[in-house]
Amino acid sequence: MLNDQPLVFRKSSYSNGQGDCVEVADTSTSSFVRDSKTPDGATLSFPGGAWGAFVEDIKDSKFGV
Repeated sequence: MLNDQPLVFRKSSYSNGQGDCVEVADTSTSSFVRDSKTPDGATLSFPGGAWGAFVEDIKDSKFGV
């Protein structure tokens, strides 16, 4: 919850349907990421466009994966 507003999480379109993925919720200032298997567990927050930049770097194979 952010400022008394619930975060709306979405699963990746690449999710394999097995529950082995992350979920992301975006606000105007941050992205929040959690494990889909434990939605009540820890949530990571990333400022501004940091999460999007990370995802783009993965797509561009900048991490060797």
